[in-house]
Amino acid sequence: MLQDLLTPMRRALLAVLLGAALLVGVPAASADDPDDPVRLVIATAGLGWEDIDPEATPNLQCLADRSGAGAMNTTSTTVVSTKRQGMETLHSGYRGLAEEAPRTSGIPNPAKDQWEQLGVPVSSIELDGPSTMIMREGARDPEASQETAYTEIADAVDEGEIVQAAAPSLPDHDDPARDQALTTLDASVGAILDELGGCESTDLPRTLLVSVAATDPDDPEAVERTGAVASRTVGLQVALDTAFPGQALTSGATKQTGVVVLTDVLATVLASHDATADGLIPGQPFRGTEHDDPQQLALDRSLAAAKVDGATVPALGSWFVLGVIGIVILVIPPLARRPRLAAVGRALAAIAPLALPVGMFASLVPWWRAENSTLALTGVVWAGSALLSALVLAGPWRHNRLGPAGISAALVALLLLGESAIGSRFQLSSPLGAQPISGGRFYGLSNHLFGMVLAATLMALLCLFAIVRTPRARVVWTVVVGALVAIVCVAPSMGADFGSMLATIPAFGLLALLVSGIRPRLWHVLALGAGGAVAVLGVSFLDWLRPAEDRTHLGRFIDELLSGELLSVVVRKLAQNIAMTTGYPALAVVMVLAVIASVAILMPSRLRWRRLAALDAEHPASYWVRVTLVAGAWVGYAVNDTGPVLIASMLGIWMCFLPAVLPTPQEASEIEERGREAA
Repeated sequence: MLQDLLTPMRRALLAVLLGAALLVGVPAASADDPDDPVRLVIATAGLGWEDIDPEATPNLQCLADRSGAGAMNTTSTTVVSTKRQGMETLHSGYRGLAEEAPRTSGIPNPAKDQWEQLGVPVSSIELDGPSTMIMREGARDPEASQETAYTEIADAVDEGEIVQAAAPSLPDHDDPARDQALTTLDASVGAILDELGGCESTDLPRTLLVSVAATDPDDPEAVERTGAVASRTVGLQVALDTAFPGQALTSGATKQTGVVVLTDVLATVLASHDATADGLIPGQPFRGTEHDDPQQLALDRSLAAAKVDGATVPALGSWFVLGVIGIVILVIPPLARRPRLAAVGRALAAIAPLALPVGMFASLVPWWRAENSTLALTGVVWAGSALLSALVLAGPWRHNRLGPAGISAALVALLLLGESAIGSRFQLSSPLGAQPISGGRFYGLSNHLFGMVLAATLMALLCLFAIVRTPRARVVWTVVVGALVAIVCVAPSMGADFGSMLATIPAFGLLALLVSGIRPRLWHVLALGAGGAVAVLGVSFLDWLRPAEDRTHLGRFIDELLSGELLSVVVRKLAQNIAMTTGYPALAVVMVLAVIASVAILMPSRLRWRRLAALDAEHPASYWVRVTLVAGAWVGYAVNDTGPVLIASMLGIWMCFLPAVLPTPQEASEIEERGREAA
């Protein structure tokens, strides 16, 4: 019996590895790498895509028309990123100032100037400020004029040097001087281009224009504050590269069309000169992808990223109110005893989580272009959730108490997994999706999404086991579903989530043992943990075999392993996990509630939770699912750097679904009576 049950598990693990091997073997689509080395990098601050206009900024518009266009993330290790941080990032390849970065950031201190690896002379020309300063091969000319600086740029480029030109910055959007500053910036860019033969010149050297930060305050130290989470209010910035005219910029760091990261600029400069960074840097070179209107795409990315946070709470929260009403009905005994009202409560609680996957696909509709973007996003969420609710509540499964919740949970898991399976094409700047402003992750399954997937999948299996009653059938369903979740979560072209495999295989393996009737032993637990580790390392190695620009962070983990940084990576991620738990009061409260809930749902009889105990008496497999839920949640917390977010998402999912599957007080009494009679 044991051999028969373990065979499907071994097959599932093999399927995970083979499936991932096929997936990582698919090459990423990209344009050919340009042959021209970068000769000029124009750096400014505060320039967004909404600022570029044919009338107001003709020179910037001309440069954009002959360049690849991207919306660029510029977050740093502080809550507010400034130009001085961005300028250091251009040279070090790491976010923010090394000397001010928290120890958990992994930024080498002191910062190393990676431009030293280029093998060509470097000129630094400061055009921003009351006076012009030229730094060329260490020599400073404080008497230089603006006109001299423009000539110096052209001369240096002609002599084969690479020039970094710090152009004028823009003040905040509400500053009256912004329009004049934008005009000055445009004139400076135009003067530089004219010295190089003009914007339209076919001989224009490869030029990058990047806005390295959203702010350039007079006193940077007064606004820079170290924090665990980077600011999401700074806005995406402009990035241009003349090597990819008419294309949308992307990179291996984002894998999203039209979005790049500031750390990619250094990687682009180094790669164009066939130079290699000293040590591991997070950025990847710019690449171009075909798009009908790359500038509009960059503007859309910027607008959506700027508006999504403010619109998310009203859009999702208004739908979640229905779930709150349903939960209140179901947990207050006098209300739950009324059959029709209880049916309404179960329906409302079951459909509440449907807003989550709908939010992930919200970018299918350009809601950010609406005059009232919050109202537009709310309409998208309600329309999509209503459509899914009709499916959940109208099918034949509605006659079973567990049916609507089971179908709803399955939809949540399938849609979230499906979005990752097709390459994370819709989640960028969608509610609960990857947020390009924060820059933590641009593709795949983030930890909060994995928490939702795991919680919803286990609830769907709980409801399924009320119908599928034989141990063998339950084991097969568990293994098949677990293999599907594992493949999508860990495959580099899909979820690309390292920590999920470390939790998925042990969780579903444990559930398979429990529903089979086998009592788990210590060696079972150790074997499942080892299986998860072997699987994720195997997939990471396959990903590492791909070209560096195509790797995900799975393959980059192998780079860190080979470079001897494994211990520092593990310590850094543990520190981030602890810092998030202790640094945010709301998350700390959630963690306390999660600990209490983890104990409570495993001790319903001792805590006199009659209705949950009645559910276990009616469907004994529900207890084993909850054991798996608790184990998977805390393993996921331990192996991920944002474990509290994972726990919070799992808790939220089950807060809606669990009341929806509990028997009513009358049904619980009937189940108890049948149990006493059977005894």
